[in-house]
Amino acid sequence: MSPTDTTLLVIDVQQGLDDNTPSHGGHRNNPQIEHTIPALLTLFRTRNLPIFHVKHNSRDPSSTLHPSHPGNAICSFALPSPSRPIDEPLYAKSVHSAFIGTSLEADLRARGITRLFVCGFTSNMCVNSTVRMAGNFGFEVFVVEDACATFDRVGPDGVRRRAEDVHAYAMSDLHGEFCTVIKASDVQGLLGN
Repeated sequence: MSPTDTTLLVIDVQQGLDDNTPSHGGHRNNPQIEHTIPALLTLFRTRNLPIFHVKHNSRDPSSTLHPSHPGNAICSFALPSPSRPIDEPLYAKSVHSAFIGTSLEADLRARGITRLFVCGFTSNMCVNSTVRMAGNFGFEVFVVEDACATFDRVGPDGVRRRAEDVHAYAMSDLHGEFCTVIKASDVQGLLGN
């Protein structure tokens, strides 16, 4: 595949998910995400490849991701480039999948994009939902696991699962079924020279 059919999809890298608030589970895995995502953005920008950004606008007024809260803002390290408005569109969603209630699928297809590299928050929720749909829509999907993160979760049995485990389970569920899970260090080689 040629690089022109490729994009980076950055999901929900928002301040309300970056702050380790107890409402999201407190402890977060992959603390290096603040360096990994900017490195991916730089790689795609220097190759003049499109980057599709997604943010979550919660319908719940008490959520840190509600548009009325500062947590709705995109983290400074993941902001769309103002100098590339056509190549870095921003989609607002109010459900887990970036494909529901947005023109994302149509816009990807209109640009001839068939291959997605995905990063963002949270591994087991919005990243997971979006990747499953992308795979079902026939896109070739690569999830950059060290550029995704999640939080501790309490299961229906009352047991707290560590973010590292929740993330690993999410990646295991996706890999080989809906996508290929890779490391950030693999991306450049997959993009080719």
